Amino acid sequence: MSTTDLPDPVVHPRHSEVDRVRLAAALRSRVDGEVRFDAGSRAAYSTDGSNFRQVPIGVVVPRTPEAAAEAVAVAREFGAPLLSRGGGTSLAGQCTNTAVVLDFSKYCHRLESVDPDAATCVVQPGIVLDDLNRQLAPTGLRFGPEPATHRNCTIGGMIGNNSCGATAQRTGKVVDNIAALEVLCYDGTRFWCGPTDDDEYAAIERHGNRQAALYRQLRRLRDTYADAIRERFPDIPRRVSGYNLDSLLPEHGFDVAGLLVGSESTLVTVLRAELKLVPVVRHRSLVVLGYPSVDRAAGAVPDVLPHEPIALEGLDAKLIRDERIKHLNPDALGELPEGRAFLMAQFGGATPEEAGERARNLVAALPGTSSEVLEDPRHQAELWQVREAGLGATAHVPGKPDTFEGWEDSAVPPERLGDYLRRLSALYAEFGYESDTGPALYGHFGQGCVHTRIPFDLYTADGVATYRRFLERAARLVTEFGGSLSGEHGDGQTRGELLPVMFGTEVVRAFGQLKAIFDPDDRMNPGKVVAPYPLDANLRLGGDWSPAAPQDLYFRFPHDGGSFAEAANRCVGVGRCRQHTTEGGQVMCPSYQVTGEEEHSTRGRARLLFEMLDGHGDGPITDGWRSAEVAGALDLCLACKGCKTDCPANVDMATYKAEFLAHHYRHRPWRRPRSHWSMGWLPVLAQAIGRARLGPLVNAATHTPPLSRLATAAAGIERREIPLFAGQTLQQWTARRAPRGTGVRGEVLLWPDTFTNHLHPHLGRAAVELLEDAGWRVVVPDGPVCCGLTWISTGQLATAKKVLGRTVRRLAPHLRRGGLVLGLEPSCTAVFRADAAELFPEDEDVRRLRDQTVTLAELLTRHSPGYQPPARPGRAVAQVHCHQHAVLGWDADRELLERAGVEVERLDSGCCGLAGNFGFERGHLEVSEACAERVLLPALRESDPGTTVLADGFSCRTQIHQLAGRQARHLAELLAGQAPDRPRRPGAPARAAVLGAAGLALAGAARLARRR
Repeated sequence: MSTTDLPDPVVHPRHSEVDRVRLAAALRSRVDGEVRFDAGSRAAYSTDGSNFRQVPIGVVVPRTPEAAAEAVAVAREFGAPLLSRGGGTSLAGQCTNTAVVLDFSKYCHRLESVDPDAATCVVQPGIVLDDLNRQLAPTGLRFGPEPATHRNCTIGGMIGNNSCGATAQRTGKVVDNIAALEVLCYDGTRFWCGPTDDDEYAAIERHGNRQAALYRQLRRLRDTYADAIRERFPDIPRRVSGYNLDSLLPEHGFDVAGLLVGSESTLVTVLRAELKLVPVVRHRSLVVLGYPSVDRAAGAVPDVLPHEPIALEGLDAKLIRDERIKHLNPDALGELPEGRAFLMAQFGGATPEEAGERARNLVAALPGTSSEVLEDPRHQAELWQVREAGLGATAHVPGKPDTFEGWEDSAVPPERLGDYLRRLSALYAEFGYESDTGPALYGHFGQGCVHTRIPFDLYTADGVATYRRFLERAARLVTEFGGSLSGEHGDGQTRGELLPVMFGTEVVRAFGQLKAIFDPDDRMNPGKVVAPYPLDANLRLGGDWSPAAPQDLYFRFPHDGGSFAEAANRCVGVGRCRQHTTEGGQVMCPSYQVTGEEEHSTRGRARLLFEMLDGHGDGPITDGWRSAEVAGALDLCLACKGCKTDCPANVDMATYKAEFLAHHYRHRPWRRPRSHWSMGWLPVLAQAIGRARLGPLVNAATHTPPLSRLATAAAGIERREIPLFAGQTLQQWTARRAPRGTGVRGEVLLWPDTFTNHLHPHLGRAAVELLEDAGWRVVVPDGPVCCGLTWISTGQLATAKKVLGRTVRRLAPHLRRGGLVLGLEPSCTAVFRADAAELFPEDEDVRRLRDQTVTLAELLTRHSPGYQPPARPGRAVAQVHCHQHAVLGWDADRELLERAGVEVERLDSGCCGLAGNFGFERGHLEVSEACAERVLLPALRESDPGTTVLADGFSCRTQIHQLAGRQARHLAELLAGQAPDRPRRPGAPARAAVLGAAGLALAGAARLARRR
């Protein structure tokens, strides 16, 4: 059939200026949702997980799919390009464009209906995969495809990308799991689509409407190019590149929904999806097979496939090395068999015995291959994390050059994978990318899909030119093997330009005509897949990237070469910070978990900081450190440090926030919030109160209603209960008490942090007595000492460095003798273990302080051989402080509690929400309480009143006391056998005395005023 019956292909992106002011006003007046054209929002959405950057026109967050349809209508009236976005983790540039971005993830996340008998459900596009499967759990069904980003990827994004994941070995790609889609064309045509038999096609034809015209053109397109499609589309499990024109073939039922899956927002907007569901695998087993090299592991894939694993993954020793360097999954790495590369074959069964038998059958069929069989679900999950951590583990590895996407998901026939990996490694070597520290290779080997991140030089013009040449050569290589440019992540901009190499000019012309059928004016995600921007255009870095390079930094950023720009560029966009639960103990981004806002995720804040440095000269943020947009995004950062550990790229937003605040208010201290002064200088205030023994009087004032309101207003903090000062500080108690105990284990210096010393000294007393009984001699420094934490968290870094410097000099003699420093408050202990070395990376005494600071549990386990704690049988739930999770670790605590006979459950509660000064700062109360209400408070309500609540952090104990009415205990209290210390409010006489004094003062002031 002649192609003249079809529209001409879209051949290049069409640019036109859009009246942003009028467009934003129209969207706000007509769309039920949030419309954001501010600089901060545009900066946060300027890139995804790829190498590319394009600042959007604006962002719309619709509350319903119908609101999204109205947003499309408004955009059409203004001729504005559109981009639908899910989790924003795409690795080929699909989710960044100069367009109106529709973010479905905040509100459009409903599971609308489930039909267990038909094994289908209808969902809105913003629902997160793990959330969907949790809701489906009672039915025994789930959505099958599961990418490594399953915690935060949305179904809409998965549809746009034709996602796969490890489970595709069993369930196939997304295109294989879609029953129907409700879609909206840019011109307003809206319809449900799916497989279409002749009768259904005839019924659509009879309507004579725009949908009928579309279907007629699609049939013409299919009939014109059917032979070319069959010839040029590789018959492999992981062909994700190109549009799914094969779905239109008669043998695939003229499946229009299948055609649109993987179209990357370039053809339609998906409003709803009907998904096919599969039964949940009840029991699993895992076989890990070891091989001498990754190509040998890949070569063994055909031997494993006949055993029908439900997942078959591969990884090499370089990935293991990177994870060890970054201290990821240490327990699981110890369970690997002997080898330099590994296959992970997962089996399922209705019973544990059935799953285990399948695993053992595989091992028996491969004699001589080193192997481990894991049947315990916890150990399987730990080892699976090794594979899922691949992208983050291979980004920003200390001592190695940065790595980037570009050729991270090519796919070939599984039986040819070993040969392909040998040729690919030779290509790496030819271009200078291969070395002992070169790219790790891993991926879905059972389906011939390879993941890798390559140390491209995207900082210089020569490096970018080499990057282009490599991709061109790699495209020819994978095509030679009958493979696909993309086996999972799509084409976007990275591979759009290379599609003719794989498909030939005739099929690529068909792609262009398909684009013209649905989007003749090229308004849907222009420049991606069809008529693409060049693969080396719109780079986030590039040879012309020249960011501001601040030299007067307080933190020295030793892990980023001393560069704040490199630190801000650390985020790789994987979106782990957008996780909606705290399962697995993740702490990162409590404010995102509450608000659902991109700007309140670690990734969003990192994007704003990157744009603040304005390396391209066209960024939305133009006022550097003075940026109100960046300050606003960081305002709800709890500085929990969860991202320091939970983020695969180890972004440390708490440190970045402190550095930003220090410069934001530099030379203009009057602009600082009052809470920065009242809470940042708390150690000085506490010292003054302690020296004068004014605790009872201050407590009476702060707990007398009229005066407490005045106090909180003057301090610029929320109206919440102010913690009580102790009548006697820990230092005062120890000064009057001669050291006791044998001291056979040596001497340890107990650090009198502000919170323990002045507010909860009973914890310090418990620790002293416990340690003396354990054979330690305990010393406590006298005089005013401080780690500087409160100044760090409020960004008063010049003062923090002075305070911390004095402390290090004070502790130097003890440290140089090899003495240990014991911290009881996790946040202060973390300053010694992390922040201090980042403020003073070249100071030997600071290094000693980092290495010789221990927690109570570490002291009594690792430094007290043979120690047996007092028996404390009973049950406890533990709220682990964020900084302990991120910096110190909790393994020693668990071990010590188990030795003491405590049955302890660590709550997957994340941050308590108080987070030092955060929950007291004005404007933060609602978020603070919402963070606690997600997991912590419900868990405490459900726990037995007799269950001990463990919380080493002062903030955690305060939040639990104020919001749950429970008295949490420190580990030292529990082990020492002390009952919980119940805060005693000032009695009536003290409050009356304070009121009387205040009344006299006010009367005196009034008389003085009258005389004047």
